[in-house]
Amino acid sequence: RFFGIVVLIFYNDHNPPHVHVEYQGHKALIDFQGNVLRGDLGSRTALRLVREWIDLHVGELTTDWELARAGRAVNPIAPLE
Repeated sequence: RFFGIVVLIFYNDHNPPHVHVEYQGHKALIDFQGNVLRGDLGSRTALRLVREWIDLHVGELTTDWELARAGRAVNPIAPLE
């Protein structure tokens, strides 16, 4: 969580690798390149912050995606500050 934005990775989720993002009642699926696959966050600023966070943590996200797909616990990733 950062700036009211909640980012989740689900176990046994479908490809391509992505995160589920929630902000003020809006939801979106965003891949690790920052593309919105589905939904809308309702805020260009929130989307920009999520994309910045993904860019900073793409390696960690990829590792967590692989752990989640294997049914293992994911590692926490630092929020955007």
